[in-house]
Amino acid sequence: MNVLVLNGGSSSIKFSLFHVTDGQAEPKLLLDGELSNMAEPKAKLTLSHPKQEHSVPGAGTHAETIAIVLDAVEKAAAGTIEAVGYRVVHPGPHLHDHALITDALLKELEAAADFAPLHDPEAIAIIRETMQRLPAVPHVACFDTVFHQTMPPEASTYPIPKDLRDRGIKRYGFHGLSCESVVRQLQQTGQLPHRIVIAHLGSGCSVTAVLDGQSIDTTMGFTPTGGIVMGTRPGDLDPGLMLYLLRQETATDAASKVEQMLNHRAGMVALTGLANDMKAVREAATNGDEASLLAIKVFTRSIRKAIGGFAWLMGGLDAIVFTGGIGEHDAATRSEVMQDTEVSLDSSHNATQGTGIRRINAPHSRTAVYAVTAQEDLVIALHVKRIVSANA
Repeated sequence: MNVLVLNGGSSSIKFSLFHVTDGQAEPKLLLDGELSNMAEPKAKLTLSHPKQEHSVPGAGTHAETIAIVLDAVEKAAAGTIEAVGYRVVHPGPHLHDHALITDALLKELEAAADFAPLHDPEAIAIIRETMQRLPAVPHVACFDTVFHQTMPPEASTYPIPKDLRDRGIKRYGFHGLSCESVVRQLQQTGQLPHRIVIAHLGSGCSVTAVLDGQSIDTTMGFTPTGGIVMGTRPGDLDPGLMLYLLRQETATDAASKVEQMLNHRAGMVALTGLANDMKAVREAATNGDEASLLAIKVFTRSIRKAIGGFAWLMGGLDAIVFTGGIGEHDAATRSEVMQDTEVSLDSSHNATQGTGIRRINAPHSRTAVYAVTAQEDLVIALHVKRIVSANA
């Protein structure tokens, strides 16, 4: 089965085409690409497998976006699309597993859009447009929260009134597809560590505690805004600060202004005044920029506190995994997170770039450390194959 995987946002959409078989063989990547700068007069279409780059007319609508993606797949002659899978950040309180998309499920997602207003409306629009263009193939929604369904009640429950908890307000956790892909890759090595902390560090960042392959706690909560410091999001803040900001804002759309700040103008960009780009922050810090130096310390400290807390929660730590764009590629962040701990990195292995799964701890370190390529799209393709086959 050829499965097209779509992972879209407001300014870019990533797409992959996999051939997935019924057996145990690893899904074969046929095509991998991204359409970025969609709102600009000239958008950029990048294919990394096979490697190509094109300028294309800007995609101001979801219809134009999907038309460009499907045209790229067709021109690459990678194969006929037989099913489509989508990454959906938040399914709301009533959906607990990845699912075949029906009209009823779409209505459920639309009703839950307020749970993730930054992510879900875009995903829903992409789903509707793609289903309209490919009506004869099955479509499957894969949720970033599913991996965290194994968290115990003491991890997912907020200390708020019961009537609010009954409305589905709890810790959901995100980056679940990334975490699942990490666990899967570790299992393929033949030995899954008992107590793992996964640090997914990218534009969005989270830390997850994994015990015997299952999530038992994570830093993100009701939304992907909380937890550790991120590129444009603050992570955890004093709830009283939100009340203060709302009281200070006199406009009628005060909540929207605060929401916009929390999602787009907080985190590292707020501390540095730079773009959401760790490479630029590192360069500025190297040149002595005090704001960037402070931002890196705040960022690293939040990660260290999360890892330390989860290590204590699990009674120790057998492995730390870094994934996501920063986690996988920024050796300096990994080194700073491990600084002044009993977990030692091999400086040569840590500095070496690569893909897949790489062990980077020093030989004498009692805790293993890995840099791992997140394979969310591959995991989605596997779920699509499983769900479509079960509903055949």
